[in-house]
Amino acid sequence: MKSTTRRAHGFPRSPCPIANLLELVGDKWTLLVIRDMLRGRKTYGELLDSPERIPTNILADRLKRLTDAGLVSRSAYQERPTRYAYALTEKGASLGEVLIALARWGKAHIPGTQTLDELASGAPRGKGSRRPAAAHRAARRVG
Repeated sequence: MKSTTRRAHGFPRSPCPIANLLELVGDKWTLLVIRDMLRGRKTYGELLDSPERIPTNILADRLKRLTDAGLVSRSAYQERPTRYAYALTEKGASLGEVLIALARWGKAHIPGTQTLDELASGAPRGKGSRRPAAAHRAARRVG
């Protein structure tokens, strides 16, 4: 996520949809935060407990940026100290299709990669099942 200085056409770099998507989610942490939210994690602590060990300052920054971009909403669930629950908006949840495509590409082209479900179940490394039921589960549970 780079600076948001707008050019004459109204976009930071160009009107290209890929360039603008990368402005929102193109760093190495943001899509992992979205992946974890798609898998049901809601609180800062739950999101911090990702296998990739996101640093606290980066998680706080990404949640703010995602909220500002309308991809995530937050609501207080505790006062003193105030703590928030985070949820993907419809716009944010629609990135699930993008993550599924990235996961499929990774499994097909990066040997030994495993989804979080495969890691948790102890499934053997490899390309995984091509069964329709597996594809359906992948659509519900990204990563």
